[in-house]
Amino acid sequence: MVFSDDIAKVSEQVRKRADLVTGEEATKMGLIVPFFSALGYDIFDPTELIPEFIADFAIKKSGQLEKVDYAVAINGVIVMIVEAKARDKKPDAHDGQLKRYFNGLLVTKVAIVTNGIEYRFFTDLRHENVMDDEPFFNFNILSYDQKQIENLKFFHRDNFDSAIIKQHAEEMVYLKGMTQLVDNLLRSPSDEFIRFLVAQLSTIAPSYAVEGRVTNKVVDKFRPIVKKSLQSSLVDLMTQSISREMGQSGVSPELQTVEVEAIQDEQEQDLEEVKVETTAEEIEAFDKVKSIAANSEAYNLDVKYKDVISYFGINVGKTTWWFLRFYLSPKKKSFVTRLSVEEARALAPGFEVQEMSASMGDAASRVIISSVDDLDHLSDLILRCYETEAAKHFSKKMV
Repeated sequence: MVFSDDIAKVSEQVRKRADLVTGEEATKMGLIVPFFSALGYDIFDPTELIPEFIADFAIKKSGQLEKVDYAVAINGVIVMIVEAKARDKKPDAHDGQLKRYFNGLLVTKVAIVTNGIEYRFFTDLRHENVMDDEPFFNFNILSYDQKQIENLKFFHRDNFDSAIIKQHAEEMVYLKGMTQLVDNLLRSPSDEFIRFLVAQLSTIAPSYAVEGRVTNKVVDKFRPIVKKSLQSSLVDLMTQSISREMGQSGVSPELQTVEVEAIQDEQEQDLEEVKVETTAEEIEAFDKVKSIAANSEAYNLDVKYKDVISYFGINVGKTTWWFLRFYLSPKKKSFVTRLSVEEARALAPGFEVQEMSASMGDAASRVIISSVDDLDHLSDLILRCYETEAAKHFSKKMV
């Protein structure tokens, strides 16, 4: 089942249960816990979805230590904290304890306030390690679109990377503000905007230069001209966009791929990752994969790894060129590939292969293993993953 189906299932459950749920505890169990299950977290593992979490720095209030309703952890690292409200209450953080926890848990970069219907996501865009007053993302389980589903995927256990989430949050916030600003300017250009455009005319060609000061009379003269030019530019942009969609842009797919990878590489370099301890089990998996890849008759590339909180990735030179991502927790072990479910199943007889629930980065299939030793029996699959990714970026080695 794909991620959008998982969320749709929770949405339907909430729609049926909402009117029957009263009180905060019922909201948690009936509405909120299923949501985090759909995000890939083990709701039955008290080390992953931690109820009534109390931090070392908690202070007493009314004779009791302050706590948050849930802490969400990946491999022992708390990545999100959650404050729950009753279904009929607004999801607002009133007493400040969520903010105090966020500010004290320096590794944690996501805080959520929810009433089981609406989920408000917060981070620290304004000041480092200080929770913002306004959410950067709102998700309503009863009313959402596909774009919001794509945003929600960032919080899935398989995809979680706090640095990427923060960067995405910043883009979402400023994109919304900039879109509103541009929309206002296009609909009703301000005097300052018109003055700026008139002053810039000379940069196009000397013949366009407007002599003298840009007075109010000049602004009024150019107002209809600016409006018409903006409308014309918008039509041209829409036409170009449609042409690209139809494959008539003149930009080759190869060039588009290079441009996308350049952006991804720049993002990778800019991200400040949380320090993660690479385990002996992950190194063992890497050594086995590297040994299998060395048997390739077509490619002889450096196999490297990237370890983040949510996964242990193996690539062919750049982190964006990954071909396997391992999830090696004590209770459950698996790895994901970019191969289709059908192809992965054909190359992994005897193993359970699942469709990826929250696919990001072209992840398509998940292979369930009991231990790293199982990789010895999956050499054909691992070799295919390695060569498939290598083929995208390199020519075959000379024989």
